[in-house]
Amino acid sequence: MSDTDSRQLASDDPDNTRATFEAPATSVGQSRNAHRATPGAYPWLGPAAVGAGGLALLLLGLRVGGALTAAIPGLPDAGPATTWALPVIRLLSNGLGTLTVGMAVAAAFLLPGDGRSVSPHGYLLLRRASLAALGWTIAALTLTVLTVSDLLGQPLGTLKPATVVSFATTIPQGQSLMLQAGLALTVALLARVGVSRGLAATVSILALVAVLPPAFTGHAAGAGNHQVAVTSLALHVLAAAVWVGGLVALLMVRRSRLLVEAAARYSRLALGCFVAVTVSGLANAAVRLGTIDQLCQSRYGWLILGKVAALLILGALGAVHRSRTLPAMRTGRRWAFGRLATGELIVFAATVGLAVALSRSPTPVAEAGIDFDPITELLGFPMPAAPSAGRLLGQPLPDMFFLTLCVLGIGGYLAGVRRMHVAGHGWPVARTASWLGGILLLAAATDLGVARYAYVLFSAHMAQHMVLSMLVPILLVGGAPVTLALRALRRPADPRVRGAREWLLILIHSRVTRVLTHPLVALGIYTASLFGLYFSNLLGVLMRSHLGHLAMLAHFVVAGYLLFWMLIGVDPGSRRLPHPLLVIIHLASMMAHGFFGLILMQTTTLIAPDWYVAVHPAWASSLLTDQKLGAGIAWAFGELPAVVVMIVLIRQWIRADQREQARLDRAADRADATGGEDDLARYNAFLSAAGQADSGPRRTTRPDQR
Repeated sequence: MSDTDSRQLASDDPDNTRATFEAPATSVGQSRNAHRATPGAYPWLGPAAVGAGGLALLLLGLRVGGALTAAIPGLPDAGPATTWALPVIRLLSNGLGTLTVGMAVAAAFLLPGDGRSVSPHGYLLLRRASLAALGWTIAALTLTVLTVSDLLGQPLGTLKPATVVSFATTIPQGQSLMLQAGLALTVALLARVGVSRGLAATVSILALVAVLPPAFTGHAAGAGNHQVAVTSLALHVLAAAVWVGGLVALLMVRRSRLLVEAAARYSRLALGCFVAVTVSGLANAAVRLGTIDQLCQSRYGWLILGKVAALLILGALGAVHRSRTLPAMRTGRRWAFGRLATGELIVFAATVGLAVALSRSPTPVAEAGIDFDPITELLGFPMPAAPSAGRLLGQPLPDMFFLTLCVLGIGGYLAGVRRMHVAGHGWPVARTASWLGGILLLAAATDLGVARYAYVLFSAHMAQHMVLSMLVPILLVGGAPVTLALRALRRPADPRVRGAREWLLILIHSRVTRVLTHPLVALGIYTASLFGLYFSNLLGVLMRSHLGHLAMLAHFVVAGYLLFWMLIGVDPGSRRLPHPLLVIIHLASMMAHGFFGLILMQTTTLIAPDWYVAVHPAWASSLLTDQKLGAGIAWAFGELPAVVVMIVLIRQWIRADQREQARLDRAADRADATGGEDDLARYNAFLSAAGQADSGPRRTTRPDQR
C-alpha cells in the first residue's frame, strides 16, 4: 500500500491506536487495565466465538438430523474421516465464500471511494477478499475429494485420482464444485490486480455467482418442485451471503470514521436481505418437508425450527441496530456497533452450521417413499392433463426467480412514480400502464399454466417464446424505466459514495451498453435466439436443466428488449439513429422472423428429440404435428407486434420532424426580431449562390495557363 493510503488510514483512526501502542506505559498494571477497558480489545475473541458457535451447532444439527448415524448394513462406508471432515469443510467453504462476498460488496458499494478508486479501507478489504477466495478455492477442491469418498463409500486412502477426475468432469455435483473453485480462483486473482471501484463491483458479482453452483445440485435439485425449490435456495444463499458477509466486513473497519454512514447503508441492505432470506427459506422448507406435520414429526423439521428461531433472533438484533446502535454511533459511540454485531455474528454462525447440517440430513419427502416418477424427475411436476383454457390459466406453476423479478419490478416502478408525484413532477400514465402490462404479461407467461405446458409441448413453448421476446419487451420499453429511475433515485449525501443512480449512469454509458445497443449487434442477438436455439442441440440441453431453462427464458426477454430499446426506446443509453435507418432495421428483423417461421414450417426433422420424446404426453398429437403448429405460431405471431412497432416508429419520425420544424421556426423568429440571419436563411442563401454559380458563364483556360 502506498504512503498516501497509509496516511489516509491514520487519519481515519480517531482512536489513534498506533500512538497508543507506541506510547510507553507508566506501569504494567496500568497498561493491562487500560487494555481491558478499551472497547474492541482482544479482537481474536470475536472470530473464535463465531467459529465455535458455528461448529457447535453444526455438530448438534448433524446429530439431531441423523447425518452421523451408523452406516447401513450391506452398504459401503467411507469411514469416520470422511463422515466428520465433509460437513466441517463444507462449513469452512461456506464461511470463506461469505467472507469473500461481504468484503467485496463493502469495498464496492458500502464504503466511499476515492474518485474512481476504492478507499484505503476498501483496498484492504479487497486484499483480504483475495486471501479468503484463495482459501475458498482450496476448500472447494477438498470438498470434491470428500464428496467422491462419501458417494462411493470409499475411504480417502483408497480413492484413485482417475475416479476423482471422472466425478469432477462428468457428474453434475462434481462439476458444480469445480465451477465454484474456478470462479473463486478468478475472484482471488481479480481482487489483487487493481483498485478501481468498477473492478471491485465485478469482483463482488463474480463472488456472488460463485456461491450458487452447489445450490443447484443439493436437496433442492432433487425435490419435486424444481421451479420453487432450486430458485428459492439460490435466492436464500445469495441474500444470506450478502447479509452475513457485509456485517463481517463492517466489523473489519469498525475503527474507521467511515463506519457510521457505511453502517446506515448496510442497515437498509440487511433489511432487504432479511425479507429475502425469510421468504425464500419458507418456500424451500415447504417443498422439502412435503406436509406441515413433518415440521414437528421429523428431525429435518426440528432443524428447520432451529433456523426459524435463529432468524427471529437475527431480526430482533437488526431492529436493535436500527433503533439504538445507529443513533449511538452518530453520537460518537462506535464501539456499540462492534459489541452487538459480534453477538449477531455468533447467531449467524450457528445458523450456517444448521444449514450445513440440513444439507447432510435426509428430507421427509425422501423418507416418505414416494413412488419414482420419471416425468416428475425431469419436469419437477407430474404430467399435466390435456390443455384447456382453464388449465392454461388456472393451474399456475410459480417460479421464484420470475416472481421475484415481477414483484420487484412492480414495487420499484410504483415507488418511483410516487416519488415523482410527491416531488411535484408528473409521470405519463401511459408509460406506467405499459410497464405494468409488460410485467404482468411476463408473470403470466412464466408462472401460469402455460408455463407447465411449455415443458411438454413444442407449440406451447413457441407461444411462450414469442410472448417473452416480442410482446413483453415492447411493453417494458414503453415504460421508460431508466428515465424514471434517473429522475426518482436520490443522490447520496456523501459525494464520494456511488448510489444506485450513479451505478446506473455508469452502466448505460459503458462500452458494453454501447456495443449491445449497436444495431447490428442487437439484431444479431435477436436473430441468433431464433436460428441458433432451434436448429442445433441447444434447446434439448437447456430444457434438461432448470438453470438452463431460466437462462433461456431470460435471454428471450433481454434479446427482445435490446432490439426494441434500440428501435423505439426513449431511455438514455440507446443509440440515436435516423428514423429511416430504424425503419430499415425493423424491416430486416421482420424478414428474419418470417424467414425463420417459413423454414421451421417446411422442416421434417424433429427439434430437440431427446427431450420431447421423453416428455411427450399420451393425449397430444404426434411430435411432428405439434412442431408444425409451433412453426405456424412463430410465423404468424410476429405480424401484430411488428405493425405496432412500425406505427410507433412512424409516429416518432413525424414528431421528430415537427420538433425540428418548430426549432427552425423559433430560430427564424429570433432572427427577425434581432435583424440577423438564422440557419434556414443561411442555408437558402447557400443554395441560391450554388445555383447561380452553376448557371453562370464558364471561363475557358488554355493548357499553357494551367
